[in-house]
Amino acid sequence: MLNIALIGLGFMGKTHLENYLRLEREGAPVRVVALCDVDEAKLNGEGGAGNIETSSEHAIDYGRFRKYTSVQEMLDNEKLDIVDITLPTFLHRDVTVQCLNAGANVLCEKPMAMNAAECDEMIAAAEANGKQLMIGQCLRFWPAYVYLQELVTSGKFGAVTSGYFYRGGGTPSWGPWVLRKEQGGGALLDMHVHDTDMVNWLFGKPQAVSTTGRNVIAGSGYDIVSTNYRYEDDKIITSHVDWTLNGDFGFEMGYKVNFERGNVQFDGSSVKVNPNGEPGFHAELPADQGYYYQQKEFTEAIAKGQAVEAATPASTKASIEIVTAERESADQRGAWVLVP
Repeated sequence: MLNIALIGLGFMGKTHLENYLRLEREGAPVRVVALCDVDEAKLNGEGGAGNIETSSEHAIDYGRFRKYTSVQEMLDNEKLDIVDITLPTFLHRDVTVQCLNAGANVLCEKPMAMNAAECDEMIAAAEANGKQLMIGQCLRFWPAYVYLQELVTSGKFGAVTSGYFYRGGGTPSWGPWVLRKEQGGGALLDMHVHDTDMVNWLFGKPQAVSTTGRNVIAGSGYDIVSTNYRYEDDKIITSHVDWTLNGDFGFEMGYKVNFERGNVQFDGSSVKVNPNGEPGFHAELPADQGYYYQQKEFTEAIAKGQAVEAATPASTKASIEIVTAERESADQRGAWVLVP
């Protein structure tokens, strides 16, 4: 049985908790034993919502968990196989290293860290302690994006000629840190990193990026971002994020990708496939969100003593390197910046 603890019980922490409890109900060899948050109210299920519906129909009995407001106290008193970290971005490096050094495997929420140097410290700690580290880049497990990845790698419709990835919604309100550039990195690092990671996962690192960005909220970093990614084969790949879509807008994410012999579009709810010269159809996909599948894959890998393959630290570090180049380009009003 794998003993699991969660650190951070905001919107995403509660989402992860619900999925672990589902895995328990399904008979997986996992058990959530402890919760940790500096806000005691969150340890009892209180807290704000996020920008996407993730709640379960099953009520959570918060009385069954041991609760801590100190990470170190929890690590000193619990024998943990897995620690799931859903803290603000600027805390990812330190708490991940702390938990790895304590002998736990770690699933850390995206983005991996504030910069590549912090990613390197996390990777070094995992290797030094012989533990698994995975970053919660959930789109790598989201059925609509997994389907797209299968089309790209199989070559079913030929090579990709162009692709557009987007997401947007209202200005985040789940914590003051997210709107502080030095703690959250703005929409570029907090939200746009999903699509940057998709570009990296699907096509590999681009040669260079050209990014334009606009800061609307004082001190937050870039709130609206548009990026062009340059590849050797000249496919046209772009992405866009805007988290100033307030009012009743809600939240949107999706993609439009064109191949030599067809195209595919995800509008946030369904995937429409349009082969050239043939009737289009909607892909049949699992209904669950990527959060569930990423946690299922991580816990199964740990239980079997296998290496995590879908969101390795090295590959998610590469996504941070691309985002960093995007920020440098935006600072230069769209100048092409080479990706290391």
